[in-house]
Order: sequence, then structure tokens, then C-alpha cells
Amino acid sequence: MTEIISRFAPSPTGRLHLGHAYSALLAHDYARERGGTFLLRIEDIDPGRARPEHVEGIFEDLRWLGLAWDGEVLFQSRRLHLYAEALDRLKAQGLVYPCFCTRSAIAAEIAASASAPHGPDGPLYPGTCRRLPEAERTRRAASEPHAWRLDVAKASALAGPLYWHDGDTEVLAEPQAAGDVILARKDAPTSYHLAVTVDDAAQRVTDVVRGRDLYPATDIHRLLQSLLAFPTPHYHHHPLLLDAEGRRLAKRTGAPALAELRAGGADPGEIVSALRSGRLPEGCRREEA
Repeated sequence: MTEIISRFAPSPTGRLHLGHAYSALLAHDYARERGGTFLLRIEDIDPGRARPEHVEGIFEDLRWLGLAWDGEVLFQSRRLHLYAEALDRLKAQGLVYPCFCTRSAIAAEIAASASAPHGPDGPLYPGTCRRLPEAERTRRAASEPHAWRLDVAKASALAGPLYWHDGDTEVLAEPQAAGDVILARKDAPTSYHLAVTVDDAAQRVTDVVRGRDLYPATDIHRLLQSLLAFPTPHYHHHPLLLDAEGRRLAKRTGAPALAELRAGGADPGEIVSALRSGRLPEGCRREEA
């Protein structure tokens, strides 16, 4: 029987809040109830926002909640060479291309288009640099800042039909809906999609427990798993926690941090018990299915 391995993988761009606590608790309990392993990964690849003090805050908050992880903490910032190797494998297959576009240029091209395709997160990248001649790409890549994008149509054609499981439901992957996603940014040698796929495989994660907001991203992750010959975990996307106005709890919307609750005298045992039983604090509710 395969050992169950789950993980919690926060970004150290702010303090954890109740939404993080809920996701961490579900991933922790999924492994513990099955005699498995619960891992902690710090996704600190954003050089402009990641902060060491937030890493310490994550450790402090999880310990306060009584959620212990197994083994050493994995830091993505120490694994950039592994993401570069994965990107090189995709380059060798001719499945990625350099993108020189700025955000403003992309927005202008989308605005000028009468029928810009849309994905789960809004208008898709219009494929500007995908259409560049190879000689121009090579010349410009030697001197201009650029990201690397996945040619999703070409990659999907190579991979063929792909499936993954969300709980007990088999899902047909539709990575084309996300467009040509970025796999390496101009300011960082990787992106969320590539790093998380490489790390889940390296850590032998069998079950990914995470918020429903990442459901669409799973199609891209499934495609990358196929292209890189990685195993596919089982996925369990849980409802998000929302505030009184129906917004997902998030750092950018001012969700109360666990550190604030702790400073206010909150009992972590009561918080964990409430989250496990579905009782949420006043002004907080679970997203509808």
C-alpha cells in the first residue's frame, strides 16, 4: 500500500490567516488519519514579496495551531537549479518560447482585439511572441529580458488526452483554457506552475489538498506532469473561507492574521476544533459548492 504524503505550501508574503489555517488543517488531517506524512514547503520564489520574517511567522502560526510537520522544510528558493533543469527539458522538446512582452503591451493588444479569448483568470495571453520567427527569438533572447511561456496547444497535442482525479471524480484536463502560461518569469527563473509540479514529484506527494481557487491550475500541472514524466497525485480541492461580504479570505483584503487572533487571546484549540467541525467564526463562512 502506498504511503500517503500530503503537504502545505504557503508563500511567505504575509502572515497566515484563517483560510490558511483551514487548508493546512485539512492537509494535515488527511495524512494523519491515514498514517501518512505531512510536509511543509515554503514557496519563496517571489523575490519582490517573500520575507524571512514571514517564514518565521508561518512556523510560529502552525506550531500555535498544533500542526506538526514531518522532516525538513523545503524552500523553493534553494531549488532553482532543479526548475531550470525541468525548463531545459521542455526547451529540448520545443515546447516553450521566450516572451518579451510587457504587461502594458499585452493589455493593449487584448484591448485592440474584438474577440480576445478568456480563461478562468481573465483574458488569455494573445500569443504575440509565439508567432515570432525563430531567428528573431534567438537574437532578442540574447540581449532582452524575457519570460518563458509554454506553447500549450503544441504541448497538449503531444501529450494527448489527460485526466486527473478531484476526490472521487475523474476530470478531463483542459490546459488550453489557461493559454500559454509563464513557466519562468523575467524576475525569477521559475513560476508557480513549474515549481509546484517539480516539487510535488520530488517530494513524492500522493495527495494535494488545496483550495478550490487552484482547481483550474491543475490542468496545467497535469500537462506538465505528462511532459516531464512525473507521477500524478490525487487532488482534493476544498471550498474557500469567505468574509461577510463574500470575498475569499486573503492577505490583500485584510483578512485577520492568526498572529492577531493570538495577540487577542484566542484559543488555538478552539479554532482547530471549530474548523474541523465546520463551525466558523462570526463574519466568516464557507464557499458554496
